[in-house]
This record gives sequence, structure tokens and C-alpha cells, in this order.
Amino acid sequence: MPVVLTPKERGVLQTVAVSRAAPYRQVQRARLVLAATDGKTNQAISQEIGLGWRSVGMWRWRFIRERLAALEDRPRPGKPRQYSDADRLRVIETACTQKPDRETHWSVRTLAKATGVGRDTVHQILHQANLKPHQVGTFSRSTDADFTAKVVDVVGLYMHPPEHAVVLCVDEKTQVQALDRTQPLLPMRPGQIERRTHDYKRNGTVQLYAALEVHAGRVVSRIEERHRSKEFTAFMNHLLLPIPLVNSMSYWTTLAVMPPKR
Repeated sequence: MPVVLTPKERGVLQTVAVSRAAPYRQVQRARLVLAATDGKTNQAISQEIGLGWRSVGMWRWRFIRERLAALEDRPRPGKPRQYSDADRLRVIETACTQKPDRETHWSVRTLAKATGVGRDTVHQILHQANLKPHQVGTFSRSTDADFTAKVVDVVGLYMHPPEHAVVLCVDEKTQVQALDRTQPLLPMRPGQIERRTHDYKRNGTVQLYAALEVHAGRVVSRIEERHRSKEFTAFMNHLLLPIPLVNSMSYWTTLAVMPPKR
């Protein structure tokens, strides 16, 4: 049966059909009705919008009877909701703004007890909101008054380097422990995973120096036994070897923009 729309209904349906904020099921139903106005069969509409042809016929007939109200979901039978949207917001607000007594972070059990919401529901709410109260990260803020200006300089150097310049990001990782297992590894084999001894021996520490050539994506690294200015200078000289210098002074000036962390 063809569907005939009023200008107002067509305008509403066309708006919903291209909306990115409306639920997908409503967008799909709006597209279904618009396709029905062109006289398409249920099978053709089914292939166009990815919905079963029986469902297409149901929604077509429902729209003819109820018009735009047919796009909305009807209340479904079954057990009524035990917790309201206010309960859900209370769980999220408590998890984000408060801390439990005598504990470092919220657990599902303590959050359920504090909010009066069931544990299974609390777990579902945290999962849906992508909240992970059991995980804690760290951050730091620079106290340098000129931090913003320095960031602009560094980012500008990355994005628009001087002509014939080589931009290197230099860093160091000191006191890297050189550890080794007390026995050789037992390799993986059918029915057996790779195994290693639980204990290890220390072979001292090493210092890792590395530089990333930003625009080439190449990393140059060097390992030293000690951490002194002598070793760092040797690493900087090592960086010069594969790079043809047009102007050595400008090269060292470019490096000086991003000094290594100390």
C-alpha cells in the first residue's frame, strides 16, 4: 500500500532520516516511510535499509494508522525498571566526585552500598559510562612560566622545520637494569607454553640514549655504561655521522631547542 505524506510530515521525516543525533532505529523508520512514498515494495525497502521485509510491512502499516507517532517506541511488556535515570546519575556522580571512607577507590560493592543501587546495576552503569574507578593514573604540570611559549616553539619546529634542517627529539633513559634469567628459556612446544625461571640475576645497569628524527621516523640509539656529560657528548657526536651538514652551527642550534630531560 503506498504511503501519502503531508508537507509537514515529509519535512519531519527528511530531518530525522539524515539526523546524527536521533536513535538509529528512528532514522531507519523514517527512511522506511520515505521509501514507501515512492511506491517501493517491502522487499525493495528491506534491501535498501537492512531490515526484514516483515518488519518493513509492520512499520508501514503502523505509520498509516498512527502517522508520526508510529516512529516512537512503545512501552515493552515485562518487569518494570527497578532503578530510574536519577539513580543512574547518582551512581555516576558519586563515582566521579566522591571518595569512599577508608579506601583508596570505589569498588562495585562499596559504590552500590553508598548509592543504594544493586551491584549488578552499578556494574552495568559503570560499563555503559566507560568509568573505571579501580584504575588510577598520574599527571604533572609544569611550573615553568614560559612553558606555553616553549611548547609553541617545539611544535612549530616539528610542523615547519627550517630549510635543510634535521629535527631530532633527544631523550635518555638512565639506570636501566640489565637482568638475565638464571637458566636458559625452555621454548614453546605443542601442548606446552614457553617457560622461564622465576629468579634472575643482576648484571648492573646501563644508560640508553636515543634520538628520533621526526620527519624521517628514524631512531638512533646508543648504550653507555655510565651517565656523564662525556657519554652524552659522545652520543651527540654519533648523531652527526650519518647527517650531511650544510651549516653545523644551525644544526646545533636546532638541537638546543629540545634539550634532553635531566
